[in-house]
Amino acid sequence: MSWRGTLGIALLLVAIISGWSAWRQREVPVAAAADDARSDYVLRNFELTALDQQTGKESMTLRAPEMHRNRGDQTMDITTPLFLLPDAGGQYWHMRAQTGWISAKGDELRLRGDVAGDSPQGSATPPTTFRTGRLDVFPQTHLARTDDKVTMTRPGIMQTGVGFEANLKTEQYKLLSQVKTRYEPNAR
Repeated sequence: MSWRGTLGIALLLVAIISGWSAWRQREVPVAAAADDARSDYVLRNFELTALDQQTGKESMTLRAPEMHRNRGDQTMDITTPLFLLPDAGGQYWHMRAQTGWISAKGDELRLRGDVAGDSPQGSATPPTTFRTGRLDVFPQTHLARTDDKVTMTRPGIMQTGVGFEANLKTEQYKLLSQVKTRYEPNAR
C-alpha cells in the first residue's frame, strides 16, 4: 500500500473519531429548565387551612379563586387571596389583596396590590383596618410588615405613615415614619 493510501485511511479515521466526539459532546436541549417554569398543580375556588408545626393549631386559612404551585422553587402564586389569620382569642384577621405569594415552607406570605387588613369582629380591642400597597406576613411569628405607605383607622382616629409593623396575635402595631394622626370625635 502506498503512503497516499495510508494517509487517506488515517485521515478517514480521524474524521470519523472527531465526528463521533462532536456528536457525543453536543448540547442537550434545555427541556428541563422550561419544564420548571410550569405549574406543578393549579387549585381553583378552594379553601386551604395550614397548621402550626409546634402546636398543631390553625396557623392560617386561605381562600382564593386560583393558585399555581411553581415546580422549580415550590412557591405558590395566588389570585385575589383572602387570608384568615387567627389572633389570641380565636378570632380572625382578614387580609385581602390583588395577588399573593407563599414561600415554599409556608413561613412567608407576600400580598401585593390594594392590600386590606381588617381586625377580628367582636374582638376586645376596637375595630381596626389598614390599607397599603403591599404587605409581608409571617404567620408562624404572627408578624406583618411593610415599608410602603399605610392608612390605619379605628373608631375616632385615622393614622397614616410610611412603614408598618404589626403583631397580629397581640394586636399591637406601629407606624415607622412620617406619621400623621387625625382625631374624629364622636358626635354626642
